[in-house]
Amino acid sequence: MPDMPAPVFVHRRPVTIEWGDCDPAGIVFYPRYFAMFDASTAALFDAALGMPKIRWTKHFGILGIPMVDTRAKFHVPSAYGDQVAIESRVTAFRRSSFDVEHRLLKADGTLGVEGYETRVWTARDGETGRIRSAPIPPEVTKAFAQE
Repeated sequence: MPDMPAPVFVHRRPVTIEWGDCDPAGIVFYPRYFAMFDASTAALFDAALGMPKIRWTKHFGILGIPMVDTRAKFHVPSAYGDQVAIESRVTAFRRSSFDVEHRLLKADGTLGVEGYETRVWTARDGETGRIRSAPIPPEVTKAFAQE
């Protein structure tokens, strides 16, 4: 199935770099960015759908939106105490999967990290009980088409 038109909804989340995010050199240990991006994806969906994750998973009858692919480009390091912002948006919806792009911006607007995820809308199969992909409801894609 071809990608649906690119959504326009962008969510911006402020983040303070904490001591536990950093390595002994005082800069963010790279796996911590992926945790920040995961939280940013949840915040993006919360904002677009107007309800917290616990409610939208129940509302749509899904288990969640697990990640099946991820990568990042690191441009400028962040350090303990930095105030950054993570801008997140869905760049493509398909039948049951979607792509998310994150941009971590330093306080001065410098691009620090770009993150990319592919996630799958999942439900439990009624017959086997196994986790399976499920079609993304039109209500979800419409929520992301509005600014």
